Amino acid sequence: MRRYLLALSGICLSLSVAFAQKVTNTYETMSTDSISEEVGLIPESLDANVDSLLNTWHIQYFTKKDDFCEDSEFNVSFADSVYVDRLKRLPRIIPMTYNPVVRNCIELYAGRRRGLVRYMLGMADFYFPLIEQKLDAYGLPLELKYLAVVESALNPVALSRVGACGLWQFMLPTGKSYGLEINSLVDERRDPVKATDAACRYFKDMYAIYGDWNLVIASYNCGPGNVNKAIRRSGGKRDFWAIFPYLPKETRSYVPLFIAANYIMNYSCDHNLCAIETSLPLATDTVMVNNTIHLQQVSDVLGADIGQLKALNPQYKRDIIPGSSTPSVLKLTAAHAYAFVTMEDSIRKYKAEEFLANLIPDASGNDSKSDTKERITHVVKKGENLYTISNLYGVASRDVRKWNKLKSSKVVSGRRLVLYIDNGGVRLADKPSASSEKPASEPASKSTAAKTPVAASGDYISYKVKSGDSLYTISKKYPGVTAQVIQETNGLPNSDIRPGQVLKIPVV
Repeated sequence: MRRYLLALSGICLSLSVAFAQKVTNTYETMSTDSISEEVGLIPESLDANVDSLLNTWHIQYFTKKDDFCEDSEFNVSFADSVYVDRLKRLPRIIPMTYNPVVRNCIELYAGRRRGLVRYMLGMADFYFPLIEQKLDAYGLPLELKYLAVVESALNPVALSRVGACGLWQFMLPTGKSYGLEINSLVDERRDPVKATDAACRYFKDMYAIYGDWNLVIASYNCGPGNVNKAIRRSGGKRDFWAIFPYLPKETRSYVPLFIAANYIMNYSCDHNLCAIETSLPLATDTVMVNNTIHLQQVSDVLGADIGQLKALNPQYKRDIIPGSSTPSVLKLTAAHAYAFVTMEDSIRKYKAEEFLANLIPDASGNDSKSDTKERITHVVKKGENLYTISNLYGVASRDVRKWNKLKSSKVVSGRRLVLYIDNGGVRLADKPSASSEKPASEPASKSTAAKTPVAASGDYISYKVKSGDSLYTISKKYPGVTAQVIQETNGLPNSDIRPGQVLKIPVV
């Protein structure tokens, strides 16, 4: 009997080894493009267009040249033992397991997404110090900063298809539940400091539940409910790799990509990858703004680059700082911060009628938001859904459903949705400002003249409505002009417009 049991054990062991070897071989021969099919879904951040990111932020850049890094288009692969040794040498608290899945994720960063890694290496010089400061203040492992690499590719204005936004990709309800302000003017999910603070509080909450950092990281991707379900299905195991088969597909690649991000951001030079150097200043300071001002006012008076101002303050979606009701934060270079303090009054008064026409502080002291709501119509574009639309305007998706009497979250392309947006404590004036009435001979402002398709016509600019336009989106193209002003100027009974219709836009 004993001999029989020993023989049976030997057979089982052989089968187990053979199965494990088959799985290993499968992962070792897997191409980086097939990770999404075999392991899990690849995060949207890995599909980010680097040129688009840099153009969006108006950042001038070039490849950094130094004595320690030689950039090329060719990746260098290493033996498994080298990867294992390098991961062991990283100063970290979170376990960095190495296996074929992790190797394929490393090859993905070092191979097909080399341009994205160059970009992230450059942005890390600016964002990692402020992220590390927050992590340290909460007593969290500093290597969690690499989670922002996986989430957003260090793009603070990243917006996913389902409406997750910012460095840490918070959904709107989750962001609000962690105290982030989100309205038509401000989205603090895009504020690197405040969003990082919210992410740290989430990490603390989840670690109190699981006591395991890999499970905390997994829960950040799919939520604690899915992690708990995977733990139950695994028979109560509380290890990421043990519950790996029971997690949602996209979460299976999440921890391996986190480990790979730790590796590639520390050993980039070994793979012939050099950082892109940006124009974002490393020495910055913050000032508190107590009046509603436009970033262009700050730029013109202080001589600061407007692209840099937007990059330093991505939370202001329309470049307007609503500092009237409560003080707002403005980040500037150290030199400009000192100049702002001495010239704040001049900045506030500079072309206020032009940049802030029809926007006045709500000084009534009334907590009711009825005066700060603006009714707009949004035409659903191809690829949009209720979550991306509600995120665009800073409203809750459930409110959009209620306003439009929708039975589900599905919306078809071409449908017109009514939204009531919050202007963040700034009230619309009843009529256009008198300063908007200018002689016919006076040319339009530089920012207005650059818009197309327009044609100067007296005191107005003619605008031909395109498919997908709304009064709100058109108004965003012209500083100082609101949707209400366009509606009143054109005598429209409501905010409905149609493609091909020609609207008069007041020159301000």
